Amino acid sequence: MKKVFKWLGILVLLLVVLIFAGIGYMKTALPDVGEAPILEIERTPERIARGKYLAYSVTLCMDCHSTRDWSKFAAPMIDGTDGIGGEKFDRTMGFPGDFYSKNITPYGIGSWTDGELYRVITTGVRNDGEPIFPVMPYHYYGRMADEDIYSIIAFIRTLPRLESKVPERDVDFPISLIMRTMPKKGEPGILPEPSDGLAYGAYLTNAAGCRECHTPVDEQHNLLPGTDFSGGQVFELPGGTLRSANITPHNTGLGFWSQEQFVARFKAYQDSAYQPPTVDMTKDYNTIMPWMMYSTMTEQDLAAIYQYLKSVKPVENEPVKWTARK
Repeated sequence: MKKVFKWLGILVLLLVVLIFAGIGYMKTALPDVGEAPILEIERTPERIARGKYLAYSVTLCMDCHSTRDWSKFAAPMIDGTDGIGGEKFDRTMGFPGDFYSKNITPYGIGSWTDGELYRVITTGVRNDGEPIFPVMPYHYYGRMADEDIYSIIAFIRTLPRLESKVPERDVDFPISLIMRTMPKKGEPGILPEPSDGLAYGAYLTNAAGCRECHTPVDEQHNLLPGTDFSGGQVFELPGGTLRSANITPHNTGLGFWSQEQFVARFKAYQDSAYQPPTVDMTKDYNTIMPWMMYSTMTEQDLAAIYQYLKSVKPVENEPVKWTARK
């Protein structure tokens, strides 16, 4: 019997050693995406203009890295907060901890090199080697064309310096370890010609991260295979539960929508006569969909996204858009 306990003790000790060795490996060797590239991006007027368009209208860098007015429908960005950071994504929203967007004005990233910005945007690894949680969809940005990433960086460098105090993140265990395995090297794509509507639409849909919100997830927040763009992902808001829409070509999604209707749905929010109505976040319906920003996409780009979405697999799903909290 003593020998049995002795061997059990040895096995437990080995298990403990293996666990600590594994944790040590994850903390010291991961994430493993390589060093930040040596880059010095030329800030041409063309790059800055393209980067501004992407940051405000497609990739929506300025949506998360600015301050949104949640007292208004669709929480439009507050003027003068461009890049100030501090937007909170917390446990009440289903995240494994409290996360805050960073200040991306010169106050926050002034010491970062262009290569370090490129690495964090495309792989999710900061200038200190630490991973970020994929609230920022870096897995999608890592598939964009390098030139578009360069343009975003060139534009960000032009933002005026805004001082802000952004709290440190607080990540639940074991996600604090698991997130070290999430970053991966980007796989830069090629920017299709806008005349190739389907390919260009696929590129823009990836850049805009449409799949990320419009696909159901499991308990670990992994996208469910075979359900891309079918909606139903849950977002908890103070006033109730929001569910994303089905944007596949099934009749429960975009099946009956024409291209003109799709484009007009976005452009309605760009109309100079439109003013976002005031909402009571404790009880009224609201949405995280940044309609005002996406509305500034060109009609050609919106039409290309529509063409691509009409080509994906139709999935039957008709989520209840909003359930008020009792």
